[in-house]
Amino acid sequence: MYTIISATNRVGSGTLKVAKAYQQFFKEEGIDVKLLSLEEFHSFDRDEDFSKLEAKYLIPAEKFVFIMPEYNGSFPGIFKLMMDISNIKLCWYHKKVMLVGVADGRAGNLRGIDNMTNMCHYMKMNVYHEKYPISSIGKEMTNGEFIHAKTIETIKSQIRGFINF
Repeated sequence: MYTIISATNRVGSGTLKVAKAYQQFFKEEGIDVKLLSLEEFHSFDRDEDFSKLEAKYLIPAEKFVFIMPEYNGSFPGIFKLMMDISNIKLCWYHKKVMLVGVADGRAGNLRGIDNMTNMCHYMKMNVYHEKYPISSIGKEMTNGEFIHAKTIETIKSQIRGFINF
C-alpha cells in the first residue's frame, strides 16, 4: 500500500492540490494510493483518533510520498509532530519514501527536503534518490492541475521510478 501525505494543516494550501495531482498520476500508473491530508489536524495527541489514523494510513503503508511545503526553510512542524508521536517502528522503519517539496519561491523547499532526508534516515527509512523540489507552484498549477508538459513528465518519471524502487 502507498500513502501520500499532504504535510500541512493550512486549509486551502497548494500542497493538497499537489498531493491530489500526484494521487491521480499514480492512479494512471495502476497504483491505488491513499491520501492523508493534515488539514483537519491542528495538534496531535496520542489518542484513539490518532491510533485510527496510524492503522489506516501509516502502519499498513509500504511506501510513502511526502508532499512538503516550505515553512521557514524546512517543512511544517505539524508534520514533524505527527511523526514524533507515531509508533516509529511500526509506521516508518524500513519503509520507502519519495520526497516532494513545494514552494512559491525558486528553490522548491530544497532545504526541507534535505532536512526530511536526514530525519528519514534516522528513522531507518529508504529514501528514493529522485527528489523533486517544485518551485513557483502558483505558476505550475491551474484549477488543481499541473499545466506545464515538462513538469508533468518530470513528475510521471519520478513516480514510475518510485514504483520500481
